[in-house]
Amino acid sequence: MFKKALLIFSLLIALTSCESDDERRNNPNLVDLNVDLQISLNLPQFIDLNYPGNAVYVGTQGNLGIIIVNTGNNFLAWDAADPNLLPNQNCARLEINGLNAESECEQLNVYSLVTGQPISGENLIYPLYQYRVVQSGDIIQIYN
Repeated sequence: MFKKALLIFSLLIALTSCESDDERRNNPNLVDLNVDLQISLNLPQFIDLNYPGNAVYVGTQGNLGIIIVNTGNNFLAWDAADPNLLPNQNCARLEINGLNAESECEQLNVYSLVTGQPISGENLIYPLYQYRVVQSGDIIQIYN
């Protein structure tokens, strides 16, 4: 009986503590744009991505561009718009600072480029908006 009650309690905690992925992806601050980008790691502007711990900014797609990161294990791609600000603000584009991304409007918002989670700032509800990444040799495809 105790085991059954513990199992039910654990399930209730798990169900009520999980945040819906749809809620996080339906960020009212960001426009859901179609992204389909292919880059070659052999091109000079992307050569830094051949080394773990490096990130590059590509301004051609996404809300305010895309940040691509080599974590050492894989590649990640994030929208370069601060997810907790409206993208039409001049300061909403994230700047790369090591393995963090920062925007400086009224205050400094900092996000991890490894997890996408907020590191510091006030009232940061949304994590970074992540795109899917597939690597095939020296070609990386980023899409949603």
